Amino acid sequence: MAKKNIEKTSESKKIQDLETHKVDYENNPMTTNQGLKVNDTNNSLKAGVRGATLLEDFLLREKITHFDHERIPERIVHARGSGAHGYFQLTKSIKKYSKAGIFTDTKRKTPVFVRFSTVAGSKGSPDLARDVRGFAVKFYTEEGTWDLVGNNMPIFFIQDAMKFPDLIHSVKPEPNNEIPQAASAHDTFYDFVSHTTETLHNHIWAMSDRAIPRSLRMMEGFGIHTFRLINDKNESHFVKFHWKPKLGVHSVTWDEAVKINGADADFHRRDLWDAIEAGHYPEWELGIQVVPEKDEHKYEFDLLDPTKLIPEELVPVEIIGKMVLNRNPDNFFAETEQVAFLPGHIVPGIDFTNDPLLQGRLFSYRDTQLSRLGSPNFHQIPINKPITKVYNNERDGHMQMDIPKGQGAYFPNTLMGGCPHLSKMKEGGFTHYEERIDAKKIRGRSESFSDHFSQPALFYRSLSDWEKEHVAQAYSFELGKCTQKHIKERMLWLINKIDKNLAKTVAENLGMKVPKSINKPINQAIGADANVKEHQPQDPKNYLDEDPALSQANTKFDTIETRQIAVLVADGFDMKAFKKMTSTLEKEGAMVKLVAPHGGTVTCSDNMEHEVDAAIATTESVLFDAVYIPGGKKAVKALQKEAKIKKFINEAFKHCKAIAADGEGEELLDTTFVADYKDDAAVCINEKPKQFRDAIAQHRNWERRKVAMEVPA
Repeated sequence: MAKKNIEKTSESKKIQDLETHKVDYENNPMTTNQGLKVNDTNNSLKAGVRGATLLEDFLLREKITHFDHERIPERIVHARGSGAHGYFQLTKSIKKYSKAGIFTDTKRKTPVFVRFSTVAGSKGSPDLARDVRGFAVKFYTEEGTWDLVGNNMPIFFIQDAMKFPDLIHSVKPEPNNEIPQAASAHDTFYDFVSHTTETLHNHIWAMSDRAIPRSLRMMEGFGIHTFRLINDKNESHFVKFHWKPKLGVHSVTWDEAVKINGADADFHRRDLWDAIEAGHYPEWELGIQVVPEKDEHKYEFDLLDPTKLIPEELVPVEIIGKMVLNRNPDNFFAETEQVAFLPGHIVPGIDFTNDPLLQGRLFSYRDTQLSRLGSPNFHQIPINKPITKVYNNERDGHMQMDIPKGQGAYFPNTLMGGCPHLSKMKEGGFTHYEERIDAKKIRGRSESFSDHFSQPALFYRSLSDWEKEHVAQAYSFELGKCTQKHIKERMLWLINKIDKNLAKTVAENLGMKVPKSINKPINQAIGADANVKEHQPQDPKNYLDEDPALSQANTKFDTIETRQIAVLVADGFDMKAFKKMTSTLEKEGAMVKLVAPHGGTVTCSDNMEHEVDAAIATTESVLFDAVYIPGGKKAVKALQKEAKIKKFINEAFKHCKAIAADGEGEELLDTTFVADYKDDAAVCINEKPKQFRDAIAQHRNWERRKVAMEVPA
């Protein structure tokens, strides 16, 4: 498909030209970092061609020194990431809630940079780890930079930032042997989770399909915390932010995730990059859940508790804008690696709440950027620079890239005419919301934070049958990797408080029984201070039977845009059937890839050569969303000789994907597991292309899952 024309805009400095920057290398010869032209970068300066290298070789020293120092510390968490540029546009003004220009001016096109990431793994870990995904958006607004730093899950593991180092230490590779990488299936993590019951809500999300998304473009994003919106009357409303993907919320199976990590460890990164390059720009709607301040204590959960979501059945999400990503970074390190997100970056019209996790993040993020980027001047790095002018009295510091002018660097002053002057609120100056505070200093936690089971139970009740099966399988796999029996027993006891049938299934898979009690009361296990004794986790409440928005079974199933279709071909494949099918698929944005017994080219029945996208030996079915066989007697005969072709089809069937065949292509299916299941709703034999298209749009035929279990792995 031809790349779409990229819209050029002039609303801001960050959106001047969205086309790939090209360097004129012919007229720009190589230079040193000082601009000196270089005529040899292959050989060091020596005393004769076989002599010692000379100390005076400044070209060698510069090149090697830069190489030796070109790495910076990777992020402690969210080290593995992918990024893209784009824009946000408001579609509905919410002036009644916020005075922020980004929420009141529908004519603006605000540039953004988005970074997606995994949490636990190192920078070199694979994309398809079972993990929470980071979803961080930097808005370059006309009032300053706003960073909405969230995840693809609406809650977090812990309630107080004090526990964050413990959480991350538990899930990272165990310190004695640095094993396992990018995995939570080990003793230290479950030792922590089983003793820290506030983690159970985020944990069950991590055991669901949400933790293994099909694409970064097919996952939701959440601001996690409850923030404030402040209007021009200085009235406050509580708000939660949601990103809803245009393509719906879809995932892979765990079996696929394991195989994708081996077949293409960069699967998500490549998918995002290729989609943007092809002009299939990822798009999300921005939605908000707004709660008036008078309703702060209306619900059975605390709005300031980051382990709780607001069910959409109780407070619907109001769509107010859209975000489109339309340009890949020009340089991964300079942009994706050096971008610095801080939850403390806000603009007038947005403010914080007393969420104790959010309060800790306001400190931690700036601290970690100082460590990674080496200077308080990290805001001067191009990817971090605001589009507004920066005027203040801050000077010097490591790697100062500006040249501040003037005699003074203090306030107040007369030598610089009092400049820079302070802005009044009516001129756009930021002022904090005047929240009344009257409390004693205390190390403790509100009793309203002590319900740790109701929302995990609500989440599980809201899932479809196939999603529930995947959750049970995930718990079984993860706990099956633990070696300590007492840890598994504690987890089974806790899962039983969420759902008895879930606990029973997991216990049977582990060859254990659900314990009726655990040896140590929770308060003794995690520290017997008075506050813990007083506020024990409450038994689950049922204040809502289901919230349909929590299930991926209720996502969008109306598009096949960017779906990867493997077309199995060999010399002599039926061009008429191929053209009829693929023209329909490509017209709706699907990506058709030819998979053949060999690389190079294949010749169709019309004697035309077609370039092969992948030889069967170099690819796997898990990299595709559907399989099509166009037929052709000669082609099918050649395909039948390839054992991996049959494995390819069987595996696609096992993973409940759509499969289609025309003409003699049915004969190839007859040699596979599909032969006995031609009446399957997502197996299309000699059907109209629309039927295959509709089957692909459904993502999977989960009704097939019981049969699929019989297919060999």
